[in-house]
Amino acid sequence: MGLFNRLGKEQKEMLDSIKGLVNKKRFSLIKKLVLEKKISIQKKKLDSSLFKDLETIQIETKSDDIDSTDINNELKQKAFSGKFNEFKSKVFEEIPKHIAPNITGMDAVKKAVAIQLFANQPVHILLLGDPGTGKTDILRSAAKLSPISSFGLGSGTSGAGLVVTVKGNEVIKGLLPMADNGICAIDELNLMKKEDYAGLYNSMEKGFVTYDKAGKHYKFDAKVRVVATANPKGDKFEGETVEELKDEIPFDSALLTRFHLIFFIKKPGLEKFKKIAESILSGKKTKAREGDIEFIKEYIKAIDDKTKNIDFPKDMQKEVIGFVEELKKKEEEHLVEISPRFVIGIMRLCKSLARMEARNSVKAKDITRVKDIVLNSLKIG
Repeated sequence: MGLFNRLGKEQKEMLDSIKGLVNKKRFSLIKKLVLEKKISIQKKKLDSSLFKDLETIQIETKSDDIDSTDINNELKQKAFSGKFNEFKSKVFEEIPKHIAPNITGMDAVKKAVAIQLFANQPVHILLLGDPGTGKTDILRSAAKLSPISSFGLGSGTSGAGLVVTVKGNEVIKGLLPMADNGICAIDELNLMKKEDYAGLYNSMEKGFVTYDKAGKHYKFDAKVRVVATANPKGDKFEGETVEELKDEIPFDSALLTRFHLIFFIKKPGLEKFKKIAESILSGKKTKAREGDIEFIKEYIKAIDDKTKNIDFPKDMQKEVIGFVEELKKKEEEHLVEISPRFVIGIMRLCKSLARMEARNSVKAKDITRVKDIVLNSLKIG
């Protein structure tokens, strides 16, 4: 009797199930290690609200003969890919639900951050507002859903600084280079050290950071999409008029204009508070499921691999320009400058939304959705 026939029925079925999912060389090695009882193959069912039958095949081994992490990632991607076509039709509705599900409301913020996850050009978002409004929870969700990310405090007191830290001969990458080609989530940006401003500007616009001190020179790629929070001066918005609120913004225009989208968030009034309380009492889901997080990350990675260049039809570009011109006419009513960078941000959000749904061209519905998000960002509260 051959060695293969000595395997149990379950392991034979598991081997058969991965035969077409990995290359021949890798499959031969897996089969050999299974026969030597150095590997076990198991079906893993994932806790998911997106799909009832979300599962993947994974290998477990302590053998140095094979990289189980690499293989398991490949098996997971292959298992999930069959669901991608179904998911892309509901991705715009679903991903925002997995961003800080414990926070009621802030729908436009969640949609903007969800779209940012799919940007392949810089799209930077700032959540500026009162403490205790859930801003940090949104940042944590963004970092958790992004395949590449970093999360930390603008002050650097959480460990890694923003740019680079050098201790003797040890060079420690900060939050910006750690998140190269991903999301850099910075909490309490208003506490950022002055020496980090130049590094942040470089990263947001040029995609790299540098360190030049004591004869030491380092340069690291930091092509990031920044999502950050900040509290107003005095910790809380107190003003009522546009001018009063502008005086409470903790940054000058040099930093503010580098963000493509800024949300001004005030603590909820009585009506909003009532809705939040009702949501809590209703037993609303307050935590994203791990299976959903795994799936969304794999979907983002697949989009990054497949959808690169997005067509933006000329007539739709004109619609965006017309929309911005109307906003420009009422600029004094807004807390932000309606600048060329503002236009670029809208264009990039539209393209990112197309990528989100695995399309190669911007559609009218993308512009409608982004316009709604932008108008919400200009509101106070």
